[in-house]
Amino acid sequence: MNLYDPVWIRALLEKHGHQFSKGMGQNFLTEPRIAQNIAATVDESCCVVEIGPGHGALTNQLCRTAAKVTSVELDTRLLPVLEETMAGFDNLRVINGDALKADFASICAEMGSELTPTLCANLPYNITTPVLTALAQQHFFRRMTVMVQKEVTDRLTAKPGTERYGVLTVLLRAHYDARELFTVPASCFVPQPHVDSAVITFEKRETPAVGEELWPMFSRVVHAAFAQRRKTLSNGLEMAGLCPKGQAAAVLTECGWDPRIRGERLSPEEFAKLAAALQK
Repeated sequence: MNLYDPVWIRALLEKHGHQFSKGMGQNFLTEPRIAQNIAATVDESCCVVEIGPGHGALTNQLCRTAAKVTSVELDTRLLPVLEETMAGFDNLRVINGDALKADFASICAEMGSELTPTLCANLPYNITTPVLTALAQQHFFRRMTVMVQKEVTDRLTAKPGTERYGVLTVLLRAHYDARELFTVPASCFVPQPHVDSAVITFEKRETPAVGEELWPMFSRVVHAAFAQRRKTLSNGLEMAGLCPKGQAAAVLTECGWDPRIRGERLSPEEFAKLAAALQK
């Protein structure tokens, strides 16, 4: 069994009557070093949720490193494939389900409340943004390491005031420090995608930028700020109904900013300050 040999992978899938689904964003990893490096971000103190295990290239390494692993796979055709490739591991549970609807807290509780909740994934390109948005809203995991398109990691590590800085950047970094680990060439997958990928890790901040009671307002403000990013922040707030018309400029001035400022200039902490002012 060679989980990283493209010829072997294709033969395995053919044996189980499976064909790669472009609609599900299926690109299977063929480079063991990449899987090993991602798995090295967890240890035996961790319970790991994996999204989209595919044929088990990353799953295999995670099971060797973490205490327990639960993999969430939407494609029912891959369940017998995983049953074959992961047969030697007793610390793995595979769930057939949609990661966008999964209750991650319950999944981790079932693995053991004493373990550190961690997420690892080679995220399918077609669900990258909604999955990361859901993870930002839940901010449940202590650590998350995901492989996504290189362009996405550039967005998630962008600084305020830059073109790639946006809603997802702010929401995730309100609770996490983000760091790109390494780039993954398109040649490391079968079938080969048209773009390179990268692996990024998120470590939960000891002190988040925003508290739980302020999070709903914070999220609304961030979305309003970038809904039409070329407009001023005051316009965005008023168009979203977060401020009576003509009053947003006064709120921004009270916070210490030029009322003509654009939302893309604010850090997560500054968005939290603005949310607090609006909620008050």
